[in-house]
Amino acid sequence: MASSRFSSFGLMAILATFVFALLIPVAVHAQSPAPAPAPTSDGTSIDQGIAYVLMLLALVLTYIIHSADHSSGF
Repeated sequence: MASSRFSSFGLMAILATFVFALLIPVAVHAQSPAPAPAPTSDGTSIDQGIAYVLMLLALVLTYIIHSADHSSGF
């Protein structure tokens, strides 16, 4: 009688082992990876860079124009 209990317990243990062996890898891979973060540049840094270049160009042109006025003798 003891051996029939052991064999049914052993059979249940082996069956449970196979069930867990099949279910655990599925549960581990069930989570999908997090999505990639959205791009942080929305164009404002590009616009700001263009504005700086235009302001520098305006400053250089103003300097050149005023230098030419002084050298002409007015």
